[in-house]
Amino acid sequence: MTSQIQDLLATDQDLLLMQEGTMMRKVRTKSWKKLRYFRLQNDGMTVWHGSQPESMPKPTFSISDVERIRKGQDSELLRYLVEEFPLEQGFTVVFHGRRPNLDLVANSVEEAQIWMRGLQLLVDLVASMDHQEQLDQMLHEWFQQADRNQDGRMSFSEAQRLLLLMNVEMDEEYAFSLFQEADVTQSDDLGSKEFVQFYKALTKRTEIEEIFEDFSSDKQKLTLLEFVDFLRKEQKEKDHAPDLALELIDRYEPSENGRLLHVLSKDGFLKYLCSKDGNIFNSDCLPIYQDMTQPLSHYYINSSHNTYLVGDQLCGQSSVEGYIRALKRGCRCVEVDTWDGPDGEPVVYHGHTLTSRILFKDVLATLAQYAFQSSDYPLILSLENHCTWEQQRTMAHHLTEILGEQLLRNTLEGLLIDSMPSPELRGKILVKGKKLRTIEVDKEEEEEEELEKDEGPDLDPASPELETQPQPETQGQAAGNKKQKKKVMKCPMSCLLICGHVMAQAPSSIPESILLSKQFLLLSSTTIMCPDLSALVVYLRTVPFCSFTHSKENYHIYDISSFSESKAKNLIKEAGNEFVQHNARQLCRVYPSGLRTDSSNFNPQEHWNVGCQMVAMNMQTAGSAMDICDGLFRQNGGSGYVLKPEFLRDPQSSFNPERPISLYKAQMLVVQVISGQQLPKVDKTKETTVVDPLVKVELYGVPEDTMEQETSHVENNGINPYWGETFYFRLQVPELAMLRFVVKDYSRKSRNNFIGQYTLPWTCMKQGYRHVSLLSRDGTSLHPASIFVYTCMQEDLDMDEP
Repeated sequence: MTSQIQDLLATDQDLLLMQEGTMMRKVRTKSWKKLRYFRLQNDGMTVWHGSQPESMPKPTFSISDVERIRKGQDSELLRYLVEEFPLEQGFTVVFHGRRPNLDLVANSVEEAQIWMRGLQLLVDLVASMDHQEQLDQMLHEWFQQADRNQDGRMSFSEAQRLLLLMNVEMDEEYAFSLFQEADVTQSDDLGSKEFVQFYKALTKRTEIEEIFEDFSSDKQKLTLLEFVDFLRKEQKEKDHAPDLALELIDRYEPSENGRLLHVLSKDGFLKYLCSKDGNIFNSDCLPIYQDMTQPLSHYYINSSHNTYLVGDQLCGQSSVEGYIRALKRGCRCVEVDTWDGPDGEPVVYHGHTLTSRILFKDVLATLAQYAFQSSDYPLILSLENHCTWEQQRTMAHHLTEILGEQLLRNTLEGLLIDSMPSPELRGKILVKGKKLRTIEVDKEEEEEEELEKDEGPDLDPASPELETQPQPETQGQAAGNKKQKKKVMKCPMSCLLICGHVMAQAPSSIPESILLSKQFLLLSSTTIMCPDLSALVVYLRTVPFCSFTHSKENYHIYDISSFSESKAKNLIKEAGNEFVQHNARQLCRVYPSGLRTDSSNFNPQEHWNVGCQMVAMNMQTAGSAMDICDGLFRQNGGSGYVLKPEFLRDPQSSFNPERPISLYKAQMLVVQVISGQQLPKVDKTKETTVVDPLVKVELYGVPEDTMEQETSHVENNGINPYWGETFYFRLQVPELAMLRFVVKDYSRKSRNNFIGQYTLPWTCMKQGYRHVSLLSRDGTSLHPASIFVYTCMQEDLDMDEP
């Protein structure tokens, strides 16, 4: 335990009261509300609970798992119970990842404040810990777990139990020899400082010592020239290696004398390789580093599907928490499905299913609060409107009143009307949805409007702006369209009925002669658009997709079409290059198949390969697809916008991912999986179970580049397994490649169990000896768990015999 935590536990009044324990009501649902006894443990890092003070307690959560503490007024669940419990007595524990929130109600406002202040104090303290402080805290927790009789000493039998807790099964004779070496007082047990030495012996990095000695002439230190040599040859740092070597020595050499002499000791070398500078993810790619002034269509945009759902697609819960979690992950396109609700208030839910319903205005209030907390780049609100006229007007009112200045309501000054804004439109929310008419105004349109006054309205039900799906063009029609002069689209009937003849009137006041017309009956199954809501769609007008030729000749760059995953897959196979050119001109959105009722995900990579910008994911569902999505958007400041490669931004591009013509000569990616460190248990409740880890290396990209390879497993060792296996991956289009490391627990009888993973773009990968920091299934850190690898790119290699 760090001295700071020790001091706080002994002096802070809130923490002292929390260690005594408090009866509070745990609230899971509107009907499940039970009293439980909560107590902060003496380590200051865990909270336990039981049904009564005298009952057997069980762990509830670790402080390191907590992201923040929210007051009761911000809890969606507690707001529903406001008549039963005062909001001031409630609070919410919000966890990292996808773990559900914990809502608690204290017996008084004072008790609630004590727990809120105390928990937030500990959460902030843990977040501020550096690597060494985190390690010290972990060692303290292990020592406390192993010291069963709480005498402050560790016997060898307790040390043997600790080894199992640390996820390693070791030969007893070897373990005893390490124990004796650490027992400098020869008392047959270890104090806390001696235990640290025992831990260091257990986790000795012989593989790093060997690398160090390969470059050190005296095997004790690296001179400046030797370290520069290592950085150039192995870490591929090239020209700036001399300056970098000086910086790294100043940063990681523990000895002041070593820093003065510009030499690096073994401890300093280890600290460097275990630091952010030794991580596989290039730290230069962590902040905003890309050009953010290009049109939105030139970027991949982090997008969510049915954002309001936190469960499955048929019976799952709808919650504003879905939006909060998506926005925290850097999502920049959220989906809102609106339907008529009671009391004139639109509701959000998955229509024609048993999913629960939430108010549209509550969703907007959540967006107003959280839209720009993780990223200040524009947020796209993908509006799926199923409401009647009157509730559409209510939607428009809520959008303007609740979002206020955040809502983009007009085209940008100085930007051509037929132009797309860039992500530099910070702090703005853009509505994506259907629109009654084109926003382009030019002479040709004015002339057509004059003709319409003379000839009457165009009541063509096949207008691309109607909800009815147009039929694909025949080859002859497509050829004919190419010869036609491009026209500005006319308003469809739904527009003219409302904003042409009876613009200010509700549908109920439309003349009966029009209501009974053949053309109106053709539109009877569609939603009549309210002008107030239509006006809020400025740049992102949704239009149906007929063909790539039709889109090119009839649509504008601000028009956006949506594709189901199966439709998009077929287009990729049949017309990959046309899809690339389409996505270089305008935006598109791809959404999961309706058959994915379990909220599973498809692999976004194949859609990114043709430049699809908004590949919408079920963000509530963990798995490899979400790992790939999170991996791509980890770069560029977590802004939710990633610039596409140049060949996917060119409307004349010849690129086709199904038949890629190499932009460069094919390269070979070499990946050596060397070792693992501090791997967690798969099941922490089984003390005697130790993992048998293996590593799978997966590469995603164009079909030719997609492959995977895996190491053999290491038996009974999660603390420092060694593999030393090398794999070769042929890369045709490295700019699109994603590299995923997955650590699994080998099982002879069933599927291997997931331990941890890390995914990153090839463009953000640092070559050389690097550590890969593992993440949980939910994408949260498993620190200090990692694997140690070596990567490099090779050219002019014989591809048949790597």
